[in-house]
Amino acid sequence: FSVVHSTLVFLGGRLFDGNQLSGKIPSTVGLVQTLEVLRLDRNSLIGPVPSNLNNLTSINELNLAHNQLTGSVPDLTGMDSLNYVDLSNNSFAQSEAPSWFSTIQSLTTLVMEYGTLQGKVPQKLFSFPQLQQIKLRNNALNNTLDMGDSISQQLQLVDLQNNHISSVTLNSAYRNTLILTGNPVCTTGISNTNYCQLQKQTTNPYSTSLANCGTKSCPPDQGLSPQSCECAYPYEGTLYFRAPSFRDLSNISTFHALEMSLWIKLGLTPGSVSLQNSFFNVDDYLQIQLELFPSIGNGKYFNRSEIQRIGFYLSNQTYKPPPEFGPYYFIASPYAFPVELGGTSLSIGVIVGIGTGCGVLILILMGVGIYIFQQKWRAERAIELSKPFASWGPSGEDSGGPPQLKGARWFSYDELKKCTNNFSESNEIGFGGYGKVYRGMLSSGLVVAIKRAQQGSMQGGLEFKTEIELLSRVHHKNLVGLVGFCFEQGEQMLVYEFMPNGTLRDNLSGKSGIPLDWKRRLCIALGSARGLAYLHDLANPPIIHRDVKSTNILLDENLTAKVADFGLSKLVSDSGKGHISTQVKGTLGYLDPEYYMTQQLTEKSDVYSFGIVMLELVTSKQPIEKGKYIVREVQIAMDKNDKEYYGLEEILDPKIRNLQNPIGFVRFVDLALHCVEESAEDRPTMSDVVKGIEGILQQDGVITKSTSASSSAAEFRTTKGKPQHPYDDALPKKDVNNSDAFDYSGGYMLSTRVEPK
Repeated sequence: FSVVHSTLVFLGGRLFDGNQLSGKIPSTVGLVQTLEVLRLDRNSLIGPVPSNLNNLTSINELNLAHNQLTGSVPDLTGMDSLNYVDLSNNSFAQSEAPSWFSTIQSLTTLVMEYGTLQGKVPQKLFSFPQLQQIKLRNNALNNTLDMGDSISQQLQLVDLQNNHISSVTLNSAYRNTLILTGNPVCTTGISNTNYCQLQKQTTNPYSTSLANCGTKSCPPDQGLSPQSCECAYPYEGTLYFRAPSFRDLSNISTFHALEMSLWIKLGLTPGSVSLQNSFFNVDDYLQIQLELFPSIGNGKYFNRSEIQRIGFYLSNQTYKPPPEFGPYYFIASPYAFPVELGGTSLSIGVIVGIGTGCGVLILILMGVGIYIFQQKWRAERAIELSKPFASWGPSGEDSGGPPQLKGARWFSYDELKKCTNNFSESNEIGFGGYGKVYRGMLSSGLVVAIKRAQQGSMQGGLEFKTEIELLSRVHHKNLVGLVGFCFEQGEQMLVYEFMPNGTLRDNLSGKSGIPLDWKRRLCIALGSARGLAYLHDLANPPIIHRDVKSTNILLDENLTAKVADFGLSKLVSDSGKGHISTQVKGTLGYLDPEYYMTQQLTEKSDVYSFGIVMLELVTSKQPIEKGKYIVREVQIAMDKNDKEYYGLEEILDPKIRNLQNPIGFVRFVDLALHCVEESAEDRPTMSDVVKGIEGILQQDGVITKSTSASSSAAEFRTTKGKPQHPYDDALPKKDVNNSDAFDYSGGYMLSTRVEPK
């Protein structure tokens, strides 16, 4: 939430049945001041509501019902655009009606049922000019109910049943529904009034025309048509109106308007609509039984085309009811079509004979189909075994030839299965959205990391072929190299070089056991920056990584940094400049806010994410930790008068804080903050970042083999031999058999992907 600006959060209600949210509501939700609707109802949220919720001054609907929220009733003072509030079924601390009950003039509906409210209902609440419903049943409200003399003319319902109200001052100006059942006041003189009676469900007559049919009745499977007073087979179903603007069910003209609307808009004859049993159900929906009758002269039945037409209009909500009924949905009952052939009913013997014949025919067809399927499967299997690349794409889309690879090879499924001991759990070294990662040893003795796609994340054959052709062309000492791939027996696997020292995140957290001093961190930053600069400037076509983070920067046995996991990467078309319009993907905390808001992806989005990684190198903190965003924390703490630690001493990694005057520290922090500027135009390129880190290392006396943009670019090409790490002699050797040393696509489980709808 700290980097997301949205106009709608819709995470509750029936859209999330079976997928309930849990945990606390983050305080950062109060920062999204453009939010208009917040629905988090019917989840398993706990803890107090954030105190800064009333910063959402643009919100018009708030629904936190049916959770396990605790603490004080949230303070909504100042939310002057609020129309609808529902805080029911939570565990707030017992309190009197909050002050905002008397201040939010824009309210139309206030719902806080099964709560802990006590004391008196504020008189001013009933005077809000747009107020239509107040539903406060099953609380502990007490004292005298006085609605005052300025009751809103739009107020239709006040439901206060099952409280502790002892007396009531009645106002003759209010003539709509007031429910006081279950209060002590109903044991006094008003016990016989409608206020203290359960609200009766009103049953409407079939229609005004039906009154002229007398007492005539029909068989159980038929209904009495109001237009002809004859028995016929109606098309039946139930209408559910979710938010009607009225509560009075005795006004017959309201339902006449609905009847007329139905027969006119559905193309039926006048009087062919019957409405029955209208009442408000347990969900507070207006429920009505609907019967539609065939026109006079068309017999007792609708034909199939008429039923399909009417059903489509109602079930797909093409039919629009009168506006006072509001939104609805329709559930139809099966329609009993006549069983006739040539005007004569079929005998039971004929029906049995037809059914038996059809059954035999179906069995024969099933046998033929199974035989054909088996033959087809055998033929395809033979082709697959003789031509392993034949399944890249459907017929006509691809020749079935192998992909054009540079430095990578094809592996059979059996070969990879053998080298991972049948993909055993003991060889599992990581996991992510793509699938699981296994350590394996090839017959040549080479240790590799094998990414095995899970069923839901596999691509089409042509897309997979394109991706591995791309990855095989990307060669740089600071990019994890692709050894090969497998596309066989319904499997998609990528085989990478094994990185024994795991992820940068693991090393910063201390999980790996390898100490990272300041110089090592600078070298890691430089290596990963060079890998990204190669992707942006020298790969053909250029590539935007789109998921730069500390768990995607891996360290080899010499602590050389290599960028990994191009699962979200995008190719830059044409000259590689400009932007790509694309669905927003990435990892929360590293996501470029400008990319999120505009959906325009550029190389500068990678620069922003790399700036976050640089701040991780300084603090060893995760981008979002305990609700705090690393960029904001650094900006707040920074003091330029502090020439040694820049005012960041309190949030630094202790391994750096204990150093005396780390060389280039201030320049490094300035460069990181330059990378995370809000506007992409204000950020440097990755090549500029490379030059900046090189300059810091040169100041410290470390040889980087490049001192300019041109020399840095020259080092992007493939190098021969094994690069010598500046601290090679001092580094402890790590056991490559450690199964916890490598995680290609994991890291801490914050929200892994951001895909707004």
